Amino acid sequence: MTGRAGVLTGIVAGVLAAGAVAALCLGTPAVEPGALPGVLGGDGLAAVVVGELRLPRLVLALVAGACLGAAGLVLQEALRNPLAVPELLGVSSGAALGVAAPLVLALPLPAALAPLTALAGAVVGGSLTLVAGGLGRSPSAVLLTGAAVTAALQAALLVLMVLADQLDLQIVYRYLLGSLSARTWDDVAGLAPWALVALPALVLCAPVLSVLRLGDDDARALGVRVRQARMAALALAAVLIAPVVAVCGPVAWVGFLAPHLARRLWPAGTAVGWLPGAALLGAVTVLLADLPARLALAPVETPVGAWTALLGVPAGVVLLRSGRRRTGAVR
Repeated sequence: MTGRAGVLTGIVAGVLAAGAVAALCLGTPAVEPGALPGVLGGDGLAAVVVGELRLPRLVLALVAGACLGAAGLVLQEALRNPLAVPELLGVSSGAALGVAAPLVLALPLPAALAPLTALAGAVVGGSLTLVAGGLGRSPSAVLLTGAAVTAALQAALLVLMVLADQLDLQIVYRYLLGSLSARTWDDVAGLAPWALVALPALVLCAPVLSVLRLGDDDARALGVRVRQARMAALALAAVLIAPVVAVCGPVAWVGFLAPHLARRLWPAGTAVGWLPGAALLGAVTVLLADLPARLALAPVETPVGAWTALLGVPAGVVLLRSGRRRTGAVR
């Protein structure tokens, strides 16, 4: 099993490397893979396009995907529910509302505060879900409550879109679909510190998630404060998701798909091992989805969130159905 896990990890890493090369080489102007080092060190048009447009977009896709994949696993393990994803717990919608509201209401806030307003919205949305769901006493109640909170936050977003003028409406609409278009090194610099802050918390959180997976009673017997652990997990997920939403918009289904793929590829693992796997697969998912988003209808770009949903929905259905059949076979 260890050898199989190593082979699968190598395959995923190979896909990541191939996708990264394709992201840097494909487009106008096209660049030969062998010429990439020279182009990155040059000063022509190709060097500007690759170094100042494609490379920061690539890094942003990897960081954003890793954050979303890790956040999805944290939520699913903490709530012991494979459907516990940021899109259904009020976290993503709250973050989106925190970014869209100042824009539509013309509040004089600097762009650098967007991650903070997104984090505030994510915390509000997630806190509403936890409080209304009984502070994490029942994972299923939290999930159902989260769906209701998400619907309410999305209704608030629709009201804002009705109030927006035509220009703001177009900006908000494209933002809500999730996009990596026209992102620069400044956007990467705005997202990277949050990911670095969350990394130590993820390392500390992973063993607790493994214990929570045993069930509430067993976790309490092992000394884990279940409700506090779930609230801490939601706070960590908010820290991972909110900056991504602030920079890229709500990129859907990555937080659902990556953890399921991690468990399927490494079935003998625990949350400690699945966490880096989910982050890696989240990065691969966003990277691969951004290729057709940038190239399929060139020179017009489509939102990457549309492609993650287009690819994630059928893949998620297949994973859930096959997982259910496997569970039934074991029984």
